[in-house]
Amino acid sequence: MRLALDDEQRAFTDSLEAMLTGADTPSVVREWSRGEHGSGRALWGRLAAAGVFALAAPEEYDGVGVRPVELALAFSALGRHVVPGPLVETVAAAVLLPTPDLVKRLVSGETLATVAYGGPYALDGDAADLRLVLTPDGLHAATGHGPVRPSLDPARRLTPLTPDDLLTAEPPLAKALLLARLTTAAQALGVGLALLDRTVSYVRQRTQFGVPVGSFQAVKHQLADAKTALEFARPLVLAAAVTLDPADVAAAKVTACEAAYATARTALQLHGAIGYTAEYDLSLWLTKARALRTAWGSPEECRNVVLSAGDPRS
Repeated sequence: MRLALDDEQRAFTDSLEAMLTGADTPSVVREWSRGEHGSGRALWGRLAAAGVFALAAPEEYDGVGVRPVELALAFSALGRHVVPGPLVETVAAAVLLPTPDLVKRLVSGETLATVAYGGPYALDGDAADLRLVLTPDGLHAATGHGPVRPSLDPARRLTPLTPDDLLTAEPPLAKALLLARLTTAAQALGVGLALLDRTVSYVRQRTQFGVPVGSFQAVKHQLADAKTALEFARPLVLAAAVTLDPADVAAAKVTACEAAYATARTALQLHGAIGYTAEYDLSLWLTKARALRTAWGSPEECRNVVLSAGDPRS
């Protein structure tokens, strides 16, 4: 399988990286964590204008057709810059919604959507314009939300939703779940790569016994292990975007999320005491890596999907 990017994909990724680099996303994340959504919504509009959400919608809904590879590339960049908001949930909503007008508003960035899946809590229900709940009966709208609950990742504000109007009894859940797991995997990969880059830079500057910490063999081994895990996850994410096979997507998600989580632990250890402070920007990536591990499917759930695919009885 050929996984090399073409010129158009490279240009899209480069332009998105350039935009996010100049967006001061740590400040946006901290404001979002306090329930101040102005700068986050402004960034959301810029992402929509760049075509990020159009990658999850068909052309007749003002999208560009569902493009899983480009979605994976975009979400890796979003993870690298810890962009806040229900990003994956908006992609899932674009697949689940039966109403073209609602999907068009998602694509344009006019509407921000969230989805409660696997329980009553949804991400950023206080910021969302459209709140959706998946139940055994189908896809429901929720007119309001309960009190904001704290999360391990302060930027992931959880709100309970109560299903109201039934939008469709047969939403395309399998397709939505595939894209949600794929984009979560890509987001986690980006988070892990950013953690690795930040940690490498830090150990080159921090000194002990008159030499950089990064010169110690034990530190090199830890960073090499983190890099190996992330580089192993990268082609799995891209390959899953090509095949969209449920087992491939599940394998990519568990591999990328576990690699990002392991990198987060290494980053925390090598930064020392400063890594434990919420005021230090590293914490934004540390908490994100932990939270993404169980989003849209725990490691155990994803491993079971992979194992079931190899079982001739399934």
